[in-house]
Amino acid sequence: MVLAEPIRQSVAAQVRKDGKPRVPPGQTPIEYIPDMGGKEGKATTKDWQLHIHGDLGKTVTLTFEDLLRFEQKQITCDIHCVTGWTLLDSVWGGVRLSTLVEYARPSISEGFLIIEAAHGYTTSIPLSEVAKPDVILAHSLYGKPLPAENGGPVRAVVPDRYFYKSAKWVEGLKVAAHDEPGFWETRGYSNSADPWKEERH
Repeated sequence: MVLAEPIRQSVAAQVRKDGKPRVPPGQTPIEYIPDMGGKEGKATTKDWQLHIHGDLGKTVTLTFEDLLRFEQKQITCDIHCVTGWTLLDSVWGGVRLSTLVEYARPSISEGFLIIEAAHGYTTSIPLSEVAKPDVILAHSLYGKPLPAENGGPVRAVVPDRYFYKSAKWVEGLKVAAHDEPGFWETRGYSNSADPWKEERH
């Protein structure tokens, strides 16, 4: 599961375009995304719905077929778990979160997106993070339908935050002027969750 030492050393020396090391401090590169557990949602692509609500011009409910009608994006990114692993060059397909928020016509330009998932799980990110082109609502992993154990049918992918910000089994998006710290954040985990600053707790 852990990359061979010569490969790890090579990757550790790499630097991103923004000047940050590709592998954040305290992280170990691994070969594949592990099943991190959690209580799976019951939705399938046939009955999944996404409710977009909050400070918006309109409240929107989308089906999986509706999601596929938006412009589709494929991103290749590194993801970083707060437990200490980093998966390099993971490939996700889906729709930019900014596209979905803009579709619902937000009435605020600054604030937060509360990502709502199955069984009451939530997390939040600033709208400025939502605007990044590699922050998506993903329905595929490596070109195949997103497996349930990895958050399928649909999950968030927020590459530059610890992976608990990339909620699995997403069911809703709430635009809000004020932040609403989520499941892990209210249990002592960092709300900003910057891997390069090791904002774990």
